[in-house]
Amino acid sequence: MLTMFAQMFRNWWMIALRGVLAIVFGILALIWPDTTKLALVLLFGAFALTDGGLAVAAGIAMSKYFERWWALLLEGFTGIVIGVLTFFWPNVTGLVLLYLIASWAVITGIFEIVAAIQLRKVISGEWAMIISGLMSVLFGILLFVFPAVGAMSLVWLIGMYAIAFGIMALVFAFRVRSLWHNLKTVGVPV
Repeated sequence: MLTMFAQMFRNWWMIALRGVLAIVFGILALIWPDTTKLALVLLFGAFALTDGGLAVAAGIAMSKYFERWWALLLEGFTGIVIGVLTFFWPNVTGLVLLYLIASWAVITGIFEIVAAIQLRKVISGEWAMIISGLMSVLFGILLFVFPAVGAMSLVWLIGMYAIAFGIMALVFAFRVRSLWHNLKTVGVPV
């Protein structure tokens, strides 16, 4: 059973990289809150596209070892589609961008929770992935419920969410890394 997850354990850095990218995106959103709507669209599009690509890569890497690798793959494809859409329509209104971001957050959050639930039988620390998925869903729901928030509030909310998500992704990545090193230490082939 452990060899099924060996690929994920070896590629813990992909999860960590997603966390670092989220934190960098969040900090940039907080540092430059007065950026134009176009800059926010492009920054978000780049983040969603990159995050989606990394999630697809992780899903493909786990396809031979994990029965429900499709959840991470779907999360990645969702991010890629939303990222590409933001580049094709950079002049979208604030409300449309808000709904794109909200949809992306809810959909990717759900798929992240599904993946974490499947991992709970194999590793400890899956709670970090579940919390980041719940945060994504909650963030998306808040955007749907309160669409009239100002652009500045949205930038700050996005920045804080991305930093918190990134921290949880890093916590999860290092828990996976720790498990991988523990398994190697006791001689389990991973």
